Amino acid sequence: MASEAQRREALGRLAPYVEKARMFSGWEFPDLPHPVPLEPGPPWDYAELVKEHAMGARAALDLGTGGGEFVESVRDELPALTVATEEWHVNAPIAHKRLRPLGVDLAWCRSLHLPFSNETFDLVIDRHEELDPAEVARVLRSRGRIVTQQVGRNNWVELVCYFGGATAGNRGDSRFVDFGDIRGAYASGFEDAGLVVTRNEEHDYPVAYVELGVLVFMLLIAPWTIPDFDVEKDIDTLLDLEADCTTDDGLVMTFSRFLLVAEKPA
Repeated sequence: MASEAQRREALGRLAPYVEKARMFSGWEFPDLPHPVPLEPGPPWDYAELVKEHAMGARAALDLGTGGGEFVESVRDELPALTVATEEWHVNAPIAHKRLRPLGVDLAWCRSLHLPFSNETFDLVIDRHEELDPAEVARVLRSRGRIVTQQVGRNNWVELVCYFGGATAGNRGDSRFVDFGDIRGAYASGFEDAGLVVTRNEEHDYPVAYVELGVLVFMLLIAPWTIPDFDVEKDIDTLLDLEADCTTDDGLVMTFSRFLLVAEKPA
């Protein structure tokens, strides 16, 4: 267990990241060092896949656009009629301000209950936003496609052993939330809704955070990971994690991503 002096020192160096998280909006991190992949990342490029499937589309929908950053980056490749959704009241005005000059309308709504008519879109895209396969199928036109990249089940799996005393084989006792087999649920959900899954891939790989504060920032802006996470209360656990998982490369954690592409038959 850390000494009181060690706790004070750690809380001091984490304080700037806590403040950044408190002020966070949108979904981009220009002033934070990105984690460095220690092995090759996913064998797909989400942006390139979106551009590929946007060819010939008449109408596209981006679920959970955040601050609209991704749509802005690929706007030239998307159809003239492109709509985005965002639920969070902080991000919705930011996305509206960013996307309106680009001719992209924003619907302030949950991605699970879409305020659109049946068979409205040729393309639905979704990067790390929850979805309802039946709702996606409902708004897709014939031959329309859903392209989604999501966070996989093993993301930050190292946290399991520290938050709640669980092991990777016994996640039920952990404060680290296991959302179950989302990949399998989405794939079967698409099929049950009448779509044909054409790609179904998952990839795990280690990354290195330059320091503990960056990981703490991410945990604070993703409160669903450890819902009762508190930096001061959890400082001993964080220091144990840092000591055990830090190598010459940095603080090493697992990234997990999966890709699903599905098409609505003619």
